[in-house]
Amino acid sequence: MGCDLIIKNAKIVDGTGSLAFKGSIAVDKGRIISVSHCASPGGFDAADVYDAEGKVLSPGFIDIHCHTDETVFRYPTADSKILQGVTTDLGGNCGISYAPVEDSRLDLLRSYVGEAPYNWHSYAEYFDRLEELKPSVNLACGVGHGTLRIAVMGFDKRQASEEELAEMKRLLAKALDDGAFMFSSGLVYPPGLYGDSNEIVELCKVVAEKGSFYATHMRNEGLYIETALKEAIDTAKASGVSIEISHHKVARKERWGASRDTIAMIDQARADGVDIWADQYPYTASSTYFSSNVPSWAFEGGVEALEERLKDPETKVRILQDMDESHLGRWQDIVLGYTAAEEFRQYMGKDMITIGKLMGCTPSEASVMIVQADANNAFEINYGMCEDDIEYIMKQPYVSIGSDGWAYSMDYPGLPHPRCYGTFPRVISHYSRDRKLFPLETAIYKMTGLPAGRIGLKDRGIIKAGNYADLTVFDPLTIKDDPTYDEPEKPCSGIARVYVNGVLTAKDGVHTGARAGQIIRR
Repeated sequence: MGCDLIIKNAKIVDGTGSLAFKGSIAVDKGRIISVSHCASPGGFDAADVYDAEGKVLSPGFIDIHCHTDETVFRYPTADSKILQGVTTDLGGNCGISYAPVEDSRLDLLRSYVGEAPYNWHSYAEYFDRLEELKPSVNLACGVGHGTLRIAVMGFDKRQASEEELAEMKRLLAKALDDGAFMFSSGLVYPPGLYGDSNEIVELCKVVAEKGSFYATHMRNEGLYIETALKEAIDTAKASGVSIEISHHKVARKERWGASRDTIAMIDQARADGVDIWADQYPYTASSTYFSSNVPSWAFEGGVEALEERLKDPETKVRILQDMDESHLGRWQDIVLGYTAAEEFRQYMGKDMITIGKLMGCTPSEASVMIVQADANNAFEINYGMCEDDIEYIMKQPYVSIGSDGWAYSMDYPGLPHPRCYGTFPRVISHYSRDRKLFPLETAIYKMTGLPAGRIGLKDRGIIKAGNYADLTVFDPLTIKDDPTYDEPEKPCSGIARVYVNGVLTAKDGVHTGARAGQIIRR
């Protein structure tokens, strides 16, 4: 029987967590049509036969928490994802999504999520535009709370009225019906943080009714992490929603070790019947918008309103004082990763103490100038976590791997976080192979079968007949996360081939140029 592709002599790790086995697969028309425990599939022949002797064949990695939707229009080949073995991304996280769009507030949305064609309004139209783009990765998306708030009430720092909440619920329901996979929040970012617990509960009731799930970037991941986690758990209990704790971490040195308490809280909630899960990236530094250094109250009304406040001397002094207090002892851990503002590009890769000295001002003053020049485009790398917390969280059976990264080219003009380029090989090489935190089969499960089941991808994430042929082939002895903080834009060693829907998309660390990804609708 003829087929498009045979991969033989592979060590197959199928994504279920089951023990690896020596075997082979046959692929035709983008799907796996046979999985054999024999070295070569009997009864099949193909023009493309790949001998994977000494290599692991696994499902393509699934990034359950990323922001590829924010960069895919600029980088549709998604090199940073493909070259680390990722074949499917779930975007629309942290309350940030590109739909729905309300024309009268488009400028506010643009300042919040960044540039894009914006030739859509609904999620259905947005998905149509993504399909026309033909990216290299499969892309699923969620709908963001911040985007819903902007569509209905802009950047107003107040409680939503009954009518406004009803409209947000209507837009949320429509987005889920249009194919959005989940609802997300970013409760540390304006305008999402302006929503109270009741608002989130009411929106989550819609999500529960639709059979979807809620992914939350909690209100705090540092000093008050237990309070924030309690709010998330209470939200799930009050609404009946299935909840995902996004990029779970302990992000302040003063609280290192608190993962024991947060995991105990999650375990208790699961015992109480709450459907709660989590995801995580394997690095001690986070990355976010540089504007997050500015106090949230200063953003009421959006970026333009912030600029007006900074023109008032008294208000500017108050903003700087708030920044000094909240960042006491932390400025040296915050590094400018990227800015489009030419006058500040020379400071990329330097911490804020150093930047302040070079500019002849305080770190707070330097930060404000960068935000004024580059609005919400600049981003930072923030060193605030420890390995002990990372490993303790990662070992939990309900924790998936997600990069929290963006899809970039290999010559992106800045210093992006290495998680954008190396998250998944790092889990395999450092935490599974070197640290022996768990066996290879568990590592692969955490980045394939587990997130596929969590998202609701019924025909991806597991190597079995009938599923899409999203596949990653790698050498278990040489796979490595070569991207570093100083040199992030590198392909990962040891990845021999990456297939997306049966199409060879990367070979020996080089992107083939193929754009065979699908836009996946719920």
